[in-house]
Amino acid sequence: MNDEREPKDRVILALDVSTAEAAWRLVEVTQGLVGMYKVGSQLFTATGPDLVRALLRRGERVFLDLKFHDIPTTVARAGVEAARLGVSMFTIHALGGGPMMRAVVEAVAEFCAREAVARPRILAVTVLTSLGAEDLARMGVRAEPERIAVTLAHLAHACGVGGVVASAWEIARIREGIPDRGFAIVVPGIRPQGTSAHDQRRSATPQEALRAGADYLVIGRPVVESDRPREVLENIVRHLSP
Repeated sequence: MNDEREPKDRVILALDVSTAEAAWRLVEVTQGLVGMYKVGSQLFTATGPDLVRALLRRGERVFLDLKFHDIPTTVARAGVEAARLGVSMFTIHALGGGPMMRAVVEAVAEFCAREAVARPRILAVTVLTSLGAEDLARMGVRAEPERIAVTLAHLAHACGVGGVVASAWEIARIREGIPDRGFAIVVPGIRPQGTSAHDQRRSATPQEALRAGADYLVIGRPVVESDRPREVLENIVRHLSP
């Protein structure tokens, strides 16, 4: 990744709200402070692709976080539609397996080449940051989240995926095994010092995540649920500066 980016360009604000009106209020008050806006399942289910298109028309970059996880053909087709929308990045679940990941990578590359449109970065979600070892054990998975995340990151890289979504706790081991700096690591569960972790089991402060080697930080509730979202975001960005 380009290390010359401004601190704000590393920040992705999660528009985790239920209406277009609430989303636009956040966009208006945080404009110029973030590199990208994340549209996830909550907002996309409420508003559909129209809000994504409207954000793109305004010149904003969009991270579509729908975590596609299905049979290879279905995910490949969904990926093509994400590319058609014009988003900068979108997510799939690494647990969908190698054939699924390869299928979406190939389908999106073919579509973008044929239509001469920008190719979005595909990100594989490794282990949700809300899950700890005990949660995995209840599902019959007898391994630490870090080990699973690293294994899935290696598989995603081998399949040609452009990066992963992982917690700050796994970054060092992922970078150790995958020195390719073009392989992006996006870190959710970001919580400024002194704020609640909510339902995140493997959270980190913005500074901790960047020091560990994160390329992008996804920040949601600390900003979205604040009475002063711009002030909170300005403080985060200011502390990211060298």
